Amino acid sequence: MTNNFKSFDKNSSDEDSSSYDDSSEGDLSDNNDDSDQNEMSEDESSENKVEKEDDNDDKDDDEDEVIKAIKAEKNKPRDHPPTITCEDFIVDISLHPSRNLIAIANIVGDVLLYEYNNDETKLLNTLELHLKACRDIEFDNEGTTLYSTAKDKSIMATDVQTEKLKRCYENAHDEPIYRLVNLDNNKIVTGDDGGTVKLWDMRKPDPIFNIKIGEEHVSDMITNDAQKYLVCASGDGVLTSIDLKGSKIFTTSEEYDSELTCLGLFRSDTKLLVASSIGKLYLFNWKEFGLHSDEYIGQKHAIQCMVPITQNIVVTSGEDGVLRAAHMFPQRQLGVVGQHRLPVERLDISHDGQYIASCSHDNDVKFWNISYFESIDSIIDVNHKQNKRRDLSNNLPSSSIKNASDFFSGLA
Repeated sequence: MTNNFKSFDKNSSDEDSSSYDDSSEGDLSDNNDDSDQNEMSEDESSENKVEKEDDNDDKDDDEDEVIKAIKAEKNKPRDHPPTITCEDFIVDISLHPSRNLIAIANIVGDVLLYEYNNDETKLLNTLELHLKACRDIEFDNEGTTLYSTAKDKSIMATDVQTEKLKRCYENAHDEPIYRLVNLDNNKIVTGDDGGTVKLWDMRKPDPIFNIKIGEEHVSDMITNDAQKYLVCASGDGVLTSIDLKGSKIFTTSEEYDSELTCLGLFRSDTKLLVASSIGKLYLFNWKEFGLHSDEYIGQKHAIQCMVPITQNIVVTSGEDGVLRAAHMFPQRQLGVVGQHRLPVERLDISHDGQYIASCSHDNDVKFWNISYFESIDSIIDVNHKQNKRRDLSNNLPSSSIKNASDFFSGLA
């Protein structure tokens, strides 16, 4: 069933969406001179009016504080940088940790550096780094170095200020490198298509360790502030944790029935969320990586990427091109953050927490203003029971989707 509701601020997205047309519903009043309608007494009219007012009051009371907050945010101006459109297929993006700067990696091996604000996006430079398709790019914690890796099996460290090459590892892996994660200003970890993980110190010519965790590609890796354990998701459906200080495998999970695609940390790094290629989400306690503690049906399509927004809220996207927000503690779907026409490859969040950037197979990068999440997160009651039918009538202010049922149609 499709529910009607007010349209969002059209400035909240670069693409116009067709607004919902309720003209087909028809006029409730009839202009004919039916004698039965004219015989209605004044008492009956008053009674019906009171009943309608009572019904409206009940509907208002039924709305919880989360729904009210979302509706209030819809009326606020929602500024965001304009879309960046590139000539070549975009593989990855990385937002600078302290500046309004975004790095975009493409399939021909180049990295484009753009400066952004609410009015414009400006191309600063194009770095021709790799001979084959870039696979992953990451700024270091200070934003002084940009790490990149590619299908050509090389790892490069580029000075962001001077744009000069600081370090290059040629043939760093035997297989093309799939994923790169920055640990600190000198250390990174890489995973390749053949299931090998390597830890690197930029001050040394060789890797600190080399561990084989499986036969399929390493799809994502993550660690917390303590950096004792590195958790790796893989194409063979296994979650493997590595003791970084001991240079050995810590635990290996049960084998899941699909590829594990991306990872996110929540609740002060005590909870690990793992997404899969069949749309399921698995929740693990940190250090307890052998078996998940909970699981959710996220959506029908493959989840390719996620980004934590607060300690409780995650935004996911993937095959259907829709960015969806969910509150994890308690678990509750919040709505659509934004949308692309084609699958979304990667998500990232700006240094000030105001924007999410997403890149898709459209060869474009879109920005979504998500500053309202903090207020929504703070008012969700842990004892609240989700009313999915009521939530169908609401969507998030950053989305241009007019029909909230479009969001829930992607859920299993």
